[in-house]
Amino acid sequence: MADRRFQVEVRKVRQTLTSWTARAPRSLLPLLLLLGCAQALWAQALLDEETRGLLVNAVEVAAELDLYGARCRSDVSGRYTDNLNKELAGKFRMTVSDVKDDLFPEQSYRSVNERLQRDFLEKLKAAGGCKEAKQAGMPTRLQARYKELMREIEQLP
Repeated sequence: MADRRFQVEVRKVRQTLTSWTARAPRSLLPLLLLLGCAQALWAQALLDEETRGLLVNAVEVAAELDLYGARCRSDVSGRYTDNLNKELAGKFRMTVSDVKDDLFPEQSYRSVNERLQRDFLEKLKAAGGCKEAKQAGMPTRLQARYKELMREIEQLP
């Protein structure tokens, strides 16, 4: 008997939830979307052109360092992008993917990833491969640029 009452109660709860969720999107979806996006949009609205350029450059350099590590050192950790992501999340409440989606001309992180990878492979090929790129100082230059950009981002208000 108790099992039957439980089943009836479960059915009532399901009906109530189904009824509520059927009505909710019409009334709450715009509000939920607005609240979910408001913080990221607010942070992006406060960025001036110089800061936007700084973030784009930082994402590009971090991607190149990670691509170099993956291609030439078998290091697929993505630590430069991860470290940049932490800094962006803490300071601007946005991620590297947000920068790729909103601040790059392509406005699609997939397209940006493809272009960055294609551009890096062209640079690596022009350098003569991994060994020649290392001898020419490519990773050292990229790391120096990355550190400089990270310092600039850290100093932003």
